[in-house]
Amino acid sequence: MKERALTLKEMKAERDSLKKLGKKIVFTNGCFDLIHLGHIKLFKKARSLGDALIVAINSDSSLQALKGSKRPLVNQKDRAKLLLELKPVDFVIVFSQPTPKEVLEVLRPDVLVKGGDYKLNEIVGREFVKKVFRFPFLKGYSTTNLINLIVERYGK
Repeated sequence: MKERALTLKEMKAERDSLKKLGKKIVFTNGCFDLIHLGHIKLFKKARSLGDALIVAINSDSSLQALKGSKRPLVNQKDRAKLLLELKPVDFVIVFSQPTPKEVLEVLRPDVLVKGGDYKLNEIVGREFVKKVFRFPFLKGYSTTNLINLIVERYGK
């Protein structure tokens, strides 16, 4: 039942159940502060690569450390709820570290999906998965671009 983000312990239990059923698990992660078409296409493609999609999101403090003091725009609880409303997303987990390396080490999904703007050697946690899929970056779709457009059009 998709109601809330799971803890790492809960997600591991779900993962174990899925693996016993022979299911292929796909994982992606990001801040997902403002959902846009690029994210939706990534989630759809990621879900098509397996039987269950786990989306890991940076906690508010982790996102702020990465993106600056004016972020997040949407808090982690609301980001998780929004993601869980999306058809391709089966599970959401929130992590507080700068990267999802610890989450990937515990969950060890079959496939790790990242945006094509990452080089393979830059993808954190790739050593814990069977396959890495780089989703082509959709030019013009980025949260930073959306924020800049809003500021440009509506002022500071």
